[in-house]
Amino acid sequence: MTVLHRFATIRPLLRPVSQRALHPVLALALAVLLVSASGVGAQQAQPAAQMTPDPHEQPHFTLEELFPEGQRFSADIPSPQEFLGYEIGTHHTRHDQIVAYFRELARLSDRVSYQEIGRTVEHRVMPVITVTSPANHQRLDEIRQTHLRALDADSGPVPAADRPVIVHLGYGVHGNETSSSEVAMLQAYWLAASELDEVAGYLAEGVFHIEPVLNPDGRDRHTHWANMHKSDPFVADPLDREHNEVWPGGRTHHYWFDLNRDWLPLQAPESRARIDFHHQWRPNVVTDYHEMGTNSTYFFEPTKPEGSWNPLLPEELYTDITLRFADYWAESLDELGSLYFTKEVFDNTYPGYGSTYPNFLGGLGLVFEQASARGHLQSSSHHGELSFGFAIRNQLRTSLATVRASVEEKERLLEYQRDFYLGGLAEAGDFPVRGWVFGEDRNASLNREFLDLLLRHRIEVYEVGADTEVGGESYRAGGAWVVPVEQPGYRMVRSIFERTDSYADSVFYDASTWTMSLAYGIRHDELTGTLPLGSLVEDVPAPEGLGAVPRASYAYLLDWSDYYAPRALQYLLARGVRAEASLQPFTASTNLGAYEYPAGSISIPLQLQSVEPDELHALILEAEMRSGVPFQATETGYSLAGIDLGSGNVRPMTPPRPLMIVGSGVSANEAGQIWHLLDTRVDLPITKVDRDQVGRINFDEYTHVVLASGNYNFLSEGQREDLRRWLQRGGTLVAIRSAANWAVGQGFAPRIAADREGAGDLLPDDWEDVPLGRRDWADAGVISGAQQIGGSIYEADVDITHPLGFGLHRRTLPVWRDHSFLYPPASNPYSTVVQLTEDPHLSGYISERNLERLRGTASVLIDQVGGGSVLLFLDNPNFRGYWYGTNRLFLNALFHGSYSSVPGAPW
Repeated sequence: MTVLHRFATIRPLLRPVSQRALHPVLALALAVLLVSASGVGAQQAQPAAQMTPDPHEQPHFTLEELFPEGQRFSADIPSPQEFLGYEIGTHHTRHDQIVAYFRELARLSDRVSYQEIGRTVEHRVMPVITVTSPANHQRLDEIRQTHLRALDADSGPVPAADRPVIVHLGYGVHGNETSSSEVAMLQAYWLAASELDEVAGYLAEGVFHIEPVLNPDGRDRHTHWANMHKSDPFVADPLDREHNEVWPGGRTHHYWFDLNRDWLPLQAPESRARIDFHHQWRPNVVTDYHEMGTNSTYFFEPTKPEGSWNPLLPEELYTDITLRFADYWAESLDELGSLYFTKEVFDNTYPGYGSTYPNFLGGLGLVFEQASARGHLQSSSHHGELSFGFAIRNQLRTSLATVRASVEEKERLLEYQRDFYLGGLAEAGDFPVRGWVFGEDRNASLNREFLDLLLRHRIEVYEVGADTEVGGESYRAGGAWVVPVEQPGYRMVRSIFERTDSYADSVFYDASTWTMSLAYGIRHDELTGTLPLGSLVEDVPAPEGLGAVPRASYAYLLDWSDYYAPRALQYLLARGVRAEASLQPFTASTNLGAYEYPAGSISIPLQLQSVEPDELHALILEAEMRSGVPFQATETGYSLAGIDLGSGNVRPMTPPRPLMIVGSGVSANEAGQIWHLLDTRVDLPITKVDRDQVGRINFDEYTHVVLASGNYNFLSEGQREDLRRWLQRGGTLVAIRSAANWAVGQGFAPRIAADREGAGDLLPDDWEDVPLGRRDWADAGVISGAQQIGGSIYEADVDITHPLGFGLHRRTLPVWRDHSFLYPPASNPYSTVVQLTEDPHLSGYISERNLERLRGTASVLIDQVGGGSVLLFLDNPNFRGYWYGTNRLFLNALFHGSYSSVPGAPW
């Protein structure tokens, strides 16, 4: 080892003595003396042949090896290695240490400023440093405002020479893809401490926002795992525990969501904070760094030609802008001799990706994928041993190249972004749809949630100025809204509302559709004529009617139509209030006059309560404020129409006590979606029991057992029998997608199993639209991929008189399907609660053969086992947290599921 490399190792030991007191030359001289005194010096002091290897020397790259040759750094700014006390790549750096290093850079350098743009679910800060020249820092907000003004069609162009390029360097959205956040520190150090003239030029011509960890919660989960299982020396065997983190792993955030799918849905607080920051700046370039399988190499864009491009975006983004940058990345990796590939596997279609959403702001979003060590050192069957440091170096080199490309291509980037907005407005003027109108008459909370989504994406929304009739639907002023297509967010508007049915490709890396208006299940229609525009909406309107309910003498009533009615009910049930549910609609005389209540609505009779009337009234008011949903008071049980409040069709409610089995073999994403829904929108605790603890469960302590997608063959026969006996005694089993298929196969729904016999799965070899006979091997992936149901939206018919359909007012409901389990309608006429229509396709790719097979198939089925109910959700009602429309079916399963299979069912 050279003196320089040895100094890099011992220099952190000098810092506690005097953080910055030693001149670099003196420090180097001292290092030489220390090394010589220890008997391990330069090569001339001890011949290489006689050197004894350090048994604790782990494979890593020194600072000099990580960066390109010829670097010079200020001695006043500590490198990450000096600050942390270990070489980058020899240890996984915790999120708080990264934050501390960024704060230190901001303290020491006039090139750096630090801010926190939000907090995670687990209360970790979300740091961003801004690195630019001191002169630019003095006018940073002026730069931002000028940048935004240049994108305004009503403002004249601003010459590129007069403004910097805006670059957002983002790293580590998947917590167990850890190399990139180590790179973030090195990238920040290079910009903050470099003494090269070229870097000073980059800082004068660019504003660089560095977000080091997009998923702090997931990163710390994986970092703890990797460090606690790190061996000395490193163990490269892929079977080692270090390389095989336990379920759910560190990829996702607190609720096991994939944050790299959340830029459009915005279900996580991390995503909402990040999107707000991006809209404040609308960067020209955004990086999104990832890792992939250990046996792979390195990927940078361009992605697959044409088929992976989003058709709403200008083609020049893919055929010109991206290709300019690709030359820089190729050069940076060629210099190292690192292997890489482009134009395969990954796509750029879904706006919810971190590498695609920025494209909808006129920027260039970029995805990078590096083969992962998933630890510190792992053997690859393809390319030998892969070290953490090697991955870091590759990622650093493309990151540095991105900075260089952004500045050198600044003029083209700024020109493209302005053209993006001006061209979008011109295109919108020729688009046949002039806008969309939306609004629910009986679901104010759903209206607010959808408005919140639109406004967070900076979509212009107007109140409906006058009552409007569209396609047989009436949209009333004061309860409906209009989104015009002619606005700066034109392309995002189309992404949110438009349905798609034609594609350049039939194989998708992820979903083939993301129509948010369908996912929310909100009533909406296209407008092709003059728009009934009222006032521009600035904020989401506050809930109305709260706190107005008077003290009742007979009962309080809750309309089950509102999305947050379950939260209001749960607030009361959790505090010992007794509630009853109506199985039939009725009209009551209330403090608001005659009020029509749908089936599923809630009665809180005073006679049944153990709390005093004043305390009950106070709880009702608290439930209103917590949920945003108003109650009404009635002075009589005698209804104006329909059943009375003492009818046998008004059932006492049991507070739900759900349990969910989790662990290896269960979809963490789906389990997390359930957990997130109940935590954040219902305030309903759900017990999550790991598969290894199932033997400890006393099922009688729970009302519901929820099975997210997975293979539950890990349950022993005795445990399955315990579950069957619990069902017989009146439990409710809720199974979703593959778990529903598993439950049927295990005999938990015997009648459904009998109905399905002979139907079979939609097998990939059952293709009538693929010619028989010999086929080219190279076409196999394309042909098989075209027959997958990879994520599309279908119209279903819902029995809204069934308890699972309570609160819905239209029989048609969009559902999400991304599987190939086909079930016919049940032979029992009351057991098919949700069924795809005969013409079901709404949006997304589906082959003609698959569409034929899907027509009229079941989506939600029920069966009865003794006194218990089995509720089979063949389609995921909670997909990625944003399927508000079908959430209602799942929540009804928890609050109304216990009596869902009893009325009228001749078992």
